Amino acid sequence: MSSPTTLPGGTAHLGDLEVTRVGYGAMQLAGPGVFGPPKDRDEAIRVLRTVVELGINHIDTSDFYGPYVTNEIIREALAPYPENLVLVTKVGARRDDQGAWLPALGPDELRTAVHDNLRHLGVDTLDVVNLRLEADHDNHMGPMPQPVADRYGVLAELQQQGLIRQLGISTASADQVAEAQTVAPVACVQNAYNLAHREDDALVDALAGQGIAYVPYFPLGGFSPLQSQTLDDVAKRLDASRMAVALAWLLQRSPNILLIPGTSSVEHLRENVAGAGLELPADALAELDTIGA
Repeated sequence: MSSPTTLPGGTAHLGDLEVTRVGYGAMQLAGPGVFGPPKDRDEAIRVLRTVVELGINHIDTSDFYGPYVTNEIIREALAPYPENLVLVTKVGARRDDQGAWLPALGPDELRTAVHDNLRHLGVDTLDVVNLRLEADHDNHMGPMPQPVADRYGVLAELQQQGLIRQLGISTASADQVAEAQTVAPVACVQNAYNLAHREDDALVDALAGQGIAYVPYFPLGGFSPLQSQTLDDVAKRLDASRMAVALAWLLQRSPNILLIPGTSSVEHLRENVAGAGLELPADALAELDTIGA
């Protein structure tokens, strides 16, 4: 494996685990709508093996991608796993027969989900498990008010049993993160965040001060036409893609931000990794910051 220090952004800590700041999100390895098998399973396997060849050691996944599809492909492609590979999964949701996303936050549902992830990934211990809370789909996938402590406590019990190394939380407000911290340490927070939607600015900075990783999803989600035009203008001036600019901005935003761009194409994977290494000059950063103002 090539050295992870050659990747943009170098490495950061996810709890007590050291990971490359440029990771990989496996969601797109499933079929359309993150449901069912991929169109090209062989290409999905090539993508994952290329991830490891590039030196990336942080893969984000979940058993409800498919469901089960991405975890099974990860196991087929990469097991026995490289010693330093960190697999991050999520629990708290399930899919029905039509592919709808449904909450699965009951204690027994959470325990079952952890054991299912263990089985499908073929590991004895999960590196990181995020508790995915229900999202407000009318508010850019933002968090909804709901109790956290009992649900996080279920995962903390499994952690004490040795089934989980680190715990995190997803689609959570600052108050929900703080509530989880009264139960057990939080290694990472995974929320929707990008140039256009920066409601978590204060949370990003607060977590950085605590040494807690922040993992944004939807790096290009929810842009208005005007915001997209600004992004396009900057990208054109820098002779870069929109995705490269968005990913580079996230890496430069704060040292605790970890990226998990996803793709089902080896070519796009290489483009994402190369693009994240773009150095944004001060004038470009200032213009991009007007998007979220």
